[in-house]
Amino acid sequence: MNNQKQQKPTLTGQRFKTRKRDEKERFDPTQFQESIVQGLNQTGTDLEAVAKFLDASGAKLDYRRYAETLFDILVAGGMLAPGGTLSDDMTRTEFCLFTAQEDLETMQAYAQLLLFLKGFTESERNKLAMLTGILLANGSISASILSSLYNENLVKEGEAATTSSFAVKLFKSWINEKDINSVAGSLRKVGMDNRLMELFPANKRSCEHFSKYFTDAGLKELSDFARNQQSIGARKELQKELQEMMSRGDPQKEVSFLLLEEMKKAGLSEQGMIGIIWTSVMSCVEWNKKEELVTEQAIKHLKQYSPLLKAFTSQGLSELSLLLKIQEYCYDNIHFMKAFQKIVVLLYKADVLSEEAILKWYSETHVAKGKSVFLEQMKKFVEWLKNAEEESESDEEEAD
Repeated sequence: MNNQKQQKPTLTGQRFKTRKRDEKERFDPTQFQESIVQGLNQTGTDLEAVAKFLDASGAKLDYRRYAETLFDILVAGGMLAPGGTLSDDMTRTEFCLFTAQEDLETMQAYAQLLLFLKGFTESERNKLAMLTGILLANGSISASILSSLYNENLVKEGEAATTSSFAVKLFKSWINEKDINSVAGSLRKVGMDNRLMELFPANKRSCEHFSKYFTDAGLKELSDFARNQQSIGARKELQKELQEMMSRGDPQKEVSFLLLEEMKKAGLSEQGMIGIIWTSVMSCVEWNKKEELVTEQAIKHLKQYSPLLKAFTSQGLSELSLLLKIQEYCYDNIHFMKAFQKIVVLLYKADVLSEEAILKWYSETHVAKGKSVFLEQMKKFVEWLKNAEEESESDEEEAD
């Protein structure tokens, strides 16, 4: 009997490797941290280089999966252990919020890097948006941080919906803490008030689209503000074009036709248009510094442009708007203080201003600027208008 133990048969040949697509990638935040920290330490402290590194790494590393780890690194310099402490046995980066200089400009730069990392989930982005809105409201950060919302690459890469959704949460939070006037003031201060349309791709960058999107999202006050800002922008452009036409000496009929077209296109009222025309007319000439000479110069100049002014004072409200513009201009430009009455009389004789508008301005609608001076100047002319009106009514009664 053979007591020798018989060997079990074995398989020989090539071992097949499991295909990578069949393997489930292991969750390894430590390895993710090492990759990010190493890259950050190599880029140094140049914020632009850091931004480029993070953007390029986003194509290789799963930011969405490791969003919390990434946030820990950028804020604290490394992955936080339970309790909020940094682990001593892991490599840290000096490029983080906690080691940055303690000044507003540096904080704004870090905020821009944190603002739109693609790894954040929708819930995380919403929380960040709400926090940013609160910080903007209490003045902890400047509204210039919003420039990161206007990144063309975000739109090109199909992130427009994310950007606009983030903006909705941010502005809701901001307005809830303050109000639209406070928001508007902060935006104007940093020159962001005319850039709101840039939250959308170029093909959707219209006042109508912006208004509908934010009104539907419950931010009608922001929609109204943006519409008003666009109207102001249109007026400025129109005024610039009008001044150029005047400096070239274009015929007033052509100028009037163009203004009517632009008025319809921009949705401007005649009252708004007469203000633009008055400002342009008065700014296209170099005025004499001597008070006794400037009145004569103004009368001659305005007589030339009275047909243009007449074309845009077909309504009583437009006439009153023009009278208020004249009053404010004469008050703000001290050499014109004594010219007010003569300007009004000239425009009355040129059928630009009616007696009804002048009398209404005198009794009701004048503003405080130079009130006592201008009312005194107009006193005799107003009395003459009233007497002429009474005589006219008396003649009509006798004719009856």
